[in-house]
Amino acid sequence: MELGQQIIAIVLLVLGTFLSLVGVIGFIRLPDVYTRLHATGKVSVFGLVFLLIAASILTPLTAWKGILLIFFVLLGSPALSHSIASAAYKAGVPLVNTKRDDLKSKLERGSGKDV
Repeated sequence: MELGQQIIAIVLLVLGTFLSLVGVIGFIRLPDVYTRLHATGKVSVFGLVFLLIAASILTPLTAWKGILLIFFVLLGSPALSHSIASAAYKAGVPLVNTKRDDLKSKLERGSGKDV
């Protein structure tokens, strides 16, 4: 393996680890479910993507598995985040420090009904 590929993989490993750490810190520090979803749904997913790209570079025999995993993570993450937020809103989980609630006129909190 070339030195350039190893350097790129190490940089991606460090960046992926950093983004995953930021996602965990955001999950711990943010006040409610809805803001925590930003940390876990965006930052941690891109941390995982960078880690998978680095793994694909370091182990070329499993590169197609890494690309397939990246595809499924990027495909499933937005739907998963939306379903968690929707379930939390329908269950009546309170919003913290909110100025605006666009769904208030369309859906009763804690009703369990679809929009």
